[in-house]
Amino acid sequence: MKTLVLIVLSFTLLIHCKEKPDAQKIVDHAIEASGGKMIAKCTIEFTFRDRSYKLHHEKEGRILSRKTMTDSGEILDRKLPGGFERYFRDSLLVIPDSMARKYANSVNSVHYFAYLPSGLNDAAVNKEYLGTTLINGQSYYKIQITFDQEDGGEDFEDVFVYWFNQESGNPDYLAYVYHTDGGGMRFRAAQNPRRIGGIRFVDYENYKPKDKGVLLQSLDSLYETGELELLSVIALKDIRVTPDNYN
Repeated sequence: MKTLVLIVLSFTLLIHCKEKPDAQKIVDHAIEASGGKMIAKCTIEFTFRDRSYKLHHEKEGRILSRKTMTDSGEILDRKLPGGFERYFRDSLLVIPDSMARKYANSVNSVHYFAYLPSGLNDAAVNKEYLGTTLINGQSYYKIQITFDQEDGGEDFEDVFVYWFNQESGNPDYLAYVYHTDGGGMRFRAAQNPRRIGGIRFVDYENYKPKDKGVLLQSLDSLYETGELELLSVIALKDIRVTPDNYN
C-alpha cells in the first residue's frame, strides 16, 4: 500500500512540474500504478461471456488462448508470436489464413482490453497529449493513441483516446474508432476496479454515440450529458493470477 501511495504521489508531482505534461510519462506511470509490468511474469486466467481465456509464456513467447465449449466438444484457440492455432477435441485444425486472422484478432482483442494500460508501450504505439478535461468533476489527462502500420497488427488504423485520472494515474475512460465489421465508435467507462495478484483489473460500461457524425475526442462530453447509448457491460469473472512457471 505504501508503494502504491508513493507511485501516485510521484505521478502527480512529476506531471505537474512541467508546463505541458508528457504523454509518455503519463502512460508509464499508469502502467506502473496498475501493476501492469507484472503481466510479463504471470499466468492470467479469466472468464468472459462463457469463454475461458488464458495468458501464459512458453519458449516461443507470450501465448494468448481462448477455450469455447460447444455441444460437439471444446475448441481451443491459441495466438502465438508466430501465428495462430485452432484445436477441436485436442486435434489441430487446418483453417484458411483469412479465418485464422479473424479468430486471432478476436482472441487478441479480449486480452488487450483486459490488461490495459499494459499494452500502451508496445513498439508500434504513438502517443499524443490532447490536453486536460473534467469528467464528473474529476480532472483527467487526455491522450490519443495511434499505431504504426509495421507491427501495428491488423487493426493498425484504429484510433484510441484515453482519459487518465490526474490523481490516481488510472485510465478511467477510453474511446476508440474501429474499422472491422463495418466500423464504428465506442466509449468505455471503467467499473468495479480490483487488484488481483498485484494487478489492477476493471470491468467496463460499453457505449456508442447516438449520432454517427460525432468526433472521437468529444465522446467524454457526450457521456457527461447522457448522449451515449449503453450497449453492454463488459465483465471479467473468475480472474486468477499466478507466477509464471516458464523461465
